[in-house]
Amino acid sequence: MANRAGWKWLAALAFCGAAAPALAQPSFQQVKAEWRPSDVVVLDRNGQPMQRLRVDKQGRRLDWVSLADTSPAFRHALVVSEDRRFYQHSGVDWSGVAAAAWGNLWNTRTRGASTLTMQLAGLLDNDLKIGRNGRSLWQKMGQGWSAAWLETHWSKAQILEAYLNLVGFRGELVGLSALSATLFGKLPAGLNLEESAIAVALIRAPNAAPDKVAARACRILQDMRRQPNCAALAVRTRQALAQSRAANPLAEQDAPHFAQKLLQRQPLAAGSRIGSTLDLGLQRYAASVLRRHLAALAQRNVQDGALVVLDNASGDILAWVGSSGRGLSNAAEVDGVTSLRQAGSTLKPFLYQLALERRYLSAASLLNDSPLDLQTGSGLYAPQNYAKDFKGLVSARTALASSLNVPAVRAIEMVGPNALRDRLYRLGLSSLQQDGDYYGYSLALGAADIRLLELANAYRTLANQGLASPTRWTLADPKPKPQRLLNAASSFIIADILSDRTARARTFGLESALSTRYWSAVKTGTSKDMRDNWAVGFSRQRTVAVWVGNAAGEPMWDVSGMHGAAPVWQAVLDRAQQGAPASLPPTPPPGVVRQNVRYEGDVEASRREWFLAGTERALIVPERGGAASQTPGIAAPVDGSVYALDPDIPPANQRLLLRARGVARPQWWLNGKRLGAGASLPWFPWPGRHALELRDAKGLVVEKIRFEVRGAAAIPGRKAGKVSSPAKK
Repeated sequence: MANRAGWKWLAALAFCGAAAPALAQPSFQQVKAEWRPSDVVVLDRNGQPMQRLRVDKQGRRLDWVSLADTSPAFRHALVVSEDRRFYQHSGVDWSGVAAAAWGNLWNTRTRGASTLTMQLAGLLDNDLKIGRNGRSLWQKMGQGWSAAWLETHWSKAQILEAYLNLVGFRGELVGLSALSATLFGKLPAGLNLEESAIAVALIRAPNAAPDKVAARACRILQDMRRQPNCAALAVRTRQALAQSRAANPLAEQDAPHFAQKLLQRQPLAAGSRIGSTLDLGLQRYAASVLRRHLAALAQRNVQDGALVVLDNASGDILAWVGSSGRGLSNAAEVDGVTSLRQAGSTLKPFLYQLALERRYLSAASLLNDSPLDLQTGSGLYAPQNYAKDFKGLVSARTALASSLNVPAVRAIEMVGPNALRDRLYRLGLSSLQQDGDYYGYSLALGAADIRLLELANAYRTLANQGLASPTRWTLADPKPKPQRLLNAASSFIIADILSDRTARARTFGLESALSTRYWSAVKTGTSKDMRDNWAVGFSRQRTVAVWVGNAAGEPMWDVSGMHGAAPVWQAVLDRAQQGAPASLPPTPPPGVVRQNVRYEGDVEASRREWFLAGTERALIVPERGGAASQTPGIAAPVDGSVYALDPDIPPANQRLLLRARGVARPQWWLNGKRLGAGASLPWFPWPGRHALELRDAKGLVVEKIRFEVRGAAAIPGRKAGKVSSPAKK
């Protein structure tokens, strides 16, 4: 059979040479133009490749490589092994055909008769591809005809270049680029002599055992007149074939998490190139700063971090670092930019903005930073400050800038958890799916899970004085039209407070990682048990948001937002400001006025303060008893509360205390009937839904709320217990 097959092969090629029809093949330019890598390439805003993501699972292909960008050693090994007379023949090597036929006749090993040009013809034409039982006589004839056509219309260099890009190597690897990157971790231009021999050895037997590949590579080197150490070459071959790189190690890996999210938003075909809004230089700098800082904190049980940079005007995402990366993190694949983490104090600016907007407070209003116990559905809520102390009477400016917790809880008493939750949800914090009562007063202190990207865009809304728009991912995305979500005047005042290093000095000192050489506004946050660190802020042009913690939720060891996230925030914002216009204090919008204000009793130093027009005051007088001067209203109960009568407490001992603030000679009206008068009024709670009004001395309604009292039945055989406050659910 071997003799017969050899002579059939010789006869087929002889016929092919005698009567070759014109079987047209595509041009070299067509083949190159139709080449598609198996990846999508994400470009930065300047056209620089940043990230590759594989989307075609049929084969592993990288970019087309030109002949000039391949190793001379590889080209030499390929020609010596596969087609020694490549540069002499015209598609069919007749001397090779004769040698193959003669070898088959006498059952001796010879070089194959198929030239590189004939192999290329088989790669270009599916009808000529080799099957399980080899090629048929007609396929061999077609190969010869096609090879002759290629030699006439293509140059030798084009034939060789197309071949090394289209030939299959091991497994799913197609083309020299994929093989070189996967097996050797380098570009095709860098292949040395041994690596080239291993690569060429795989062409004839792509999935052969490592020892067989090594033996063939050793013979190739010997044919190249080298004296290889075949034992050492076998070790090198086994090492190369053992490589299992799921992704191209040479491919751009600057924004893996961003690219994954981008393709989820906008699926793309293999070979696509998409221009993102990212800035490659800023991206690499931000990733480097984050890694260096987290490495310095490694002894404090800190592994993970993430950050995002936004352009304030356009919403362009300029940098997206989802993880500290391998070597530092045990969860490098987790994207910290979109993961849910507890917000800490980062929600306070939106609470105070809402209180200012509704004129419950001004930046000069006094709040009492003193121990506070609040009834909640799960018991007493007693907020503490980060420093575990209390400052007494402080202005709203100082309370926000110094991130004091008790004043924030007093502020949410005024606006209500539902109003704050609804405001945050409108700002894009989509993870807040429950109503405000679910989060309660602790929402003021960030007891809710949020995403870094959404938080950054909410701060960008503050930077733009209340104008909001979605983030922009690609340069092809239309520029969104901003819409007003926040009052411009109150947003300006909040930004001014967050930029005030004097106001934050009571907690952070005058000089810290929150201070920059230009105008900027920033807020830190630390969640319960130091599980999450935040630093979010903006200049006039850029918004930077940083999270530091552990993806697994483990607490850090004595790492606050000042030490964890803030240094990264400062360094990245400094870099983001390079080349941008000077960040000067923003221009005050209509509706704000500035005037001197002083405090009776020197509670705070006199200063020039910003007010919403109509709320300005020259003198702030603390209320008697040390209470803060606040907007008049009902301090308790809170709007929407639900109370339950306790069957174990004698009815005569159950009272609900109605408390007023900021009203001289207050009057209480319940369900349209006068109930009594006084700053506080005990009331026996009747079951049912109630409407409570607080009126001033003239009978004008100051505030109206609704609450519910649920009845209770006595439990037989149980004695009445001691007096306690009714539980709020």
